[in-house]
Amino acid sequence: MKTLTIASRFCGPPTSSNGGYFVGMVASLAARRVSVRLLKPPPLDTEFTVKELPDGGLQVLNADDPIGEARPASLQLDVRPAPEYLQALEASRRYAGFRSHRFPTCFVCGTQRTRGDGLRIFAGPLLERGVVAAPWVPDASLDRGDGKVSPEFMSAALDCPGYYAVAPDDRMMLLAELTAHVDRLVHVDSSCTIVGWHVGSSGRKHEAGTAIFDGKGVLCAKARALWIEPRSADVTAA
Repeated sequence: MKTLTIASRFCGPPTSSNGGYFVGMVASLAARRVSVRLLKPPPLDTEFTVKELPDGGLQVLNADDPIGEARPASLQLDVRPAPEYLQALEASRRYAGFRSHRFPTCFVCGTQRTRGDGLRIFAGPLLERGVVAAPWVPDASLDRGDGKVSPEFMSAALDCPGYYAVAPDDRMMLLAELTAHVDRLVHVDSSCTIVGWHVGSSGRKHEAGTAIFDGKGVLCAKARALWIEPRSADVTAA
């Protein structure tokens, strides 16, 4: 049976994994593209067992407690075009997390993480395009060993911009499901652009699209996410 552990560096909230990174790690164990659903916040520095399912999916268990599941899936998504890198840089100056941040130590979007430690993806609104956008220069700690960024980090990068696309008012939401596809790995130390946009909403459920483009504006990865507003305002983990 396969196992999986999320190191504390890759937190979202202080005591649980960043959702996109968890999705990327689970997807790396699957034989085909999967949609990963988070059933509970994945605790850090804990060994999970990963059970293969008859349909090609996976179940992630903390002891006997299911915390995530992956199912074979396709990805239907109309990707928004990439803005210019300088436009993304300007948009990032309007990042809502600079004013107030629920999880300032988040591996992906936390303002308290330094370069070489966190991804520092600060997606701000680009109103004329109807997206949030951010520049991203992957650092050497993300290198899979050949000068390219490991897929799980690209999955992580596709997470938080989706939240800021569907929650411009910073309302509490939990990442429930993410379906990601990496077309090509970006290079370490290259200038990339990330965008996120609102796909649709129904009650407490909100869908977002996200995409990563390289320095030439070529689409490298995309994802569709489901975010859910919790019933209780006291929930503090995503």
